Amino acid sequence: MSITYKDAAGIEGMRIAGRLAAEVLDYLTPFIKPGITTNEIDRLASDYMTDVQQSISATLGYGPPGYVPYPKSLCTSVNHQVCHGIPNDKPLKKGDIVNVDVTVIKNGWHGDTSRMFLVGDCSIAAKRLCQVTYEAMWHGIMRVRPGARLGDIGHAIQTFAEKQGFSVVREFCGHGIGLKFHEEPQVLHYGRPGTLEELKPGMVFTIEPMINAGKRDIKDGPEKDGWSIVTRDHSLSAQWEHMILVTETGYEVLTLSAGSPPTPAFVPRQAAEQADASA
Repeated sequence: MSITYKDAAGIEGMRIAGRLAAEVLDYLTPFIKPGITTNEIDRLASDYMTDVQQSISATLGYGPPGYVPYPKSLCTSVNHQVCHGIPNDKPLKKGDIVNVDVTVIKNGWHGDTSRMFLVGDCSIAAKRLCQVTYEAMWHGIMRVRPGARLGDIGHAIQTFAEKQGFSVVREFCGHGIGLKFHEEPQVLHYGRPGTLEELKPGMVFTIEPMINAGKRDIKDGPEKDGWSIVTRDHSLSAQWEHMILVTETGYEVLTLSAGSPPTPAFVPRQAAEQADASA
């Protein structure tokens, strides 16, 4: 499978889909507090996509070869769940952290993004993990420009996260995206600078590091549902995700919206302004 480069029409379609995905998370934010179930979060998101956006969920019924079809409209990964947690009827409690991962389809184009949410008062350690993971994603984003390599992104994320005492999950990665949910290239969140695919204008892909408070080892979740992944040592895990366009001069973040968290202070002002302008 080869990389698809988006033309002007494709880029505009991706901008719309990316913004809509982010707006689902904006809508969900005030509901995510102690007592709500992840099934309720899923229902709220599904109704918002259908009734307000006239978009559809890319995850509902999604099933690559060897997988059972995914049964929900988004993924909710709580505490030590690394990714692909299936919403259920267990209420969230004060101190939990949860990743909500949304992918919408609008006019055939996919918009894919996720955020971490702190449920009530959380521990200092949990807050730090979520913040460091957010900053690690942005360290990767800042490496995106024509002529750079995918290895530059992974190296920036891995170096930053490991200096903070955390570990990077290796088994899952970012991916190209467009008219298909998952396209080439794979975007590793670890690696060596100057290696792997060269970045060129028109490429669109996700950067979505999964960072563990403990060791990087993972395993299938106890639910045995074919999707949920957890940390092997039961340590907390966090993930953030943005969808990125390689432009002629750098990058554009396609999954920004009015409710997106602030860009970290270390992101160069010019890049931050470009990102904000696309929101």
